[in-house]
Amino acid sequence: MDLNTRAVHVSNPPFEQGGRPLSVPLVQSSAFAFASADELAEAMAGPDGRYVYSRRGNPTVRALEQTLAGLEGGAGAIAFASGMGAISGVLLALLKPGDRVVAQRCLYGGTYAVLSDLAGRYGVDVTYISGDDAGELEGAARSGDVRLLVLETIANPTGQVADLPGLLAAAHRLGVTSLVDNSLASPVLCRPIELGADVVVHSTSKYLSGHSDVLGGAAVFADDALRRAVWPRTVELGACADPFAAWLTLRGIPTLPLRMREHCANAAVLAGRLAGRGDVTRVHYPWLSGHPSYVTARKVLAGGGGLLSFELEGGREAGRAFIERVRVAKLALSLGGVETLVTHPASTSHRELDAEALAAAGIAPGLVRMSVGIEGVEDLWGDIERALADEEGEGPGGWGRLSLLLG
Repeated sequence: MDLNTRAVHVSNPPFEQGGRPLSVPLVQSSAFAFASADELAEAMAGPDGRYVYSRRGNPTVRALEQTLAGLEGGAGAIAFASGMGAISGVLLALLKPGDRVVAQRCLYGGTYAVLSDLAGRYGVDVTYISGDDAGELEGAARSGDVRLLVLETIANPTGQVADLPGLLAAAHRLGVTSLVDNSLASPVLCRPIELGADVVVHSTSKYLSGHSDVLGGAAVFADDALRRAVWPRTVELGACADPFAAWLTLRGIPTLPLRMREHCANAAVLAGRLAGRGDVTRVHYPWLSGHPSYVTARKVLAGGGGLLSFELEGGREAGRAFIERVRVAKLALSLGGVETLVTHPASTSHRELDAEALAAAGIAPGLVRMSVGIEGVEDLWGDIERALADEEGEGPGGWGRLSLLLG
């Protein structure tokens, strides 16, 4: 079925007392009772049996897992308490001391931190590549066996799009297990399993839930045998999804395709207009002509995504001033919600770094990251223009009218 249809008709367990409810029931219970010891022991044998204890499985959580597997085209999924829980759980389950990992250089900071920790604690050898050329993986493999390839569909905040078709094909040729973080694209824009990925991870806090009210993560597996091998390790780790968070995510998924279309449409308009301003030195958006990943993005993605970043001519001071002047957009971490959010790394998360250290981290002093929401695009553009111009007027287009509209 079409993805729009699959998103609306989420997995819904049978209901013993009558017809199937339209909304997936929230089963908040932490434990489930049995009539005999044998029944309980049998239920504990694997990930798909009867429910025993919600760390091992829960009806609402399983509905989310089956829904995500269907959206990504996978054989099965495991839901986690957060995106980092999914990444850490899968890496800890797949890797052992001394294994070699090849990873995209422009990675989410949390993933980089876990890989660095594994390297320091357990001697995992991590080699970083650009992600633009499959030959880099083949070159790394010539110096020894590679256990795992780690990639992202869209990198944050640069918008880099990895050459998924080339790299995943090379991984299959070399017998390397591949993991792709698809959080910023969602299954609407890209389904990495269809391109050859073995595992796809998500922060369900982002576009999948879409309303800035959930903390969650998930891993979707192309092969159910791999899911079954990973599942016991994740049960031991204890990073299981909360049923209420799973239920909230299931409420958000039916509108995912609609929201992604608006995110992408708004971001594309804003990126194009920002690129035409003299006080903006660079715009990072993968579907913008001139972006380093433009050709790859057009091949891999069904849209440019809802995340963009831009560099202001005035550097650190200009970036900080911008995020404090916006009124429609909100200064907050995270991304993927219906509202527009902005951050300025040089004055927040990376505020202790000087210009040289920021450059080494690949972050311009004036870089602003914007998670574009689904508001009216002209309201968003007016907000950006006023923040860039430092306007404080009370006229029809000024902050006074916006304050009345937004309360």
